[in-house]
Amino acid sequence: MIYNTTLLEDAIKEIHSHIKIYHPQQLDMLIIADRLKVTVHFQPITSRAYEGEIIIDSRLSPEQQWEDFAHELCHILLQHGNQILSLNNLLIEFLKYQEWKAHNFALHFCVPTFMLQKYEITNISESIPLIKENFNVTYEVAEKRLNHFRNRLLESNSFL
Repeated sequence: MIYNTTLLEDAIKEIHSHIKIYHPQQLDMLIIADRLKVTVHFQPITSRAYEGEIIIDSRLSPEQQWEDFAHELCHILLQHGNQILSLNNLLIEFLKYQEWKAHNFALHFCVPTFMLQKYEITNISESIPLIKENFNVTYEVAEKRLNHFRNRLLESNSFL
């Protein structure tokens, strides 16, 4: 089957390739942060990012921490801003849009398409545990990412 990647998927592949991350076993937030020159701290507060630093909620599971890291990394890499300081200057709808973009980025960053394509996905419900385990994500993220992947495959092949 043909899979037409999106600009986001291409950008994430480029980011991972640039820092020499090619396999799910290499997806380690501290290594990635170091290679991207981003500082990570773990504290018992909600995860957030500002000025090249990411604070990860230490109360979360490792899977949730990885997902939060990817979400906050989007704010640093793609949005160049501090929502906390800019809150008074941004429309609430724009903040929602930034959060949606960061969530979407996190889905693709945690389970990159170029890595996912190496798996034989025939049944989503049966593949969720495999993706959850190999990419260190929650069940919900594995399910959502697999559904998204399947929808892109169907979309890519509907034009044949």
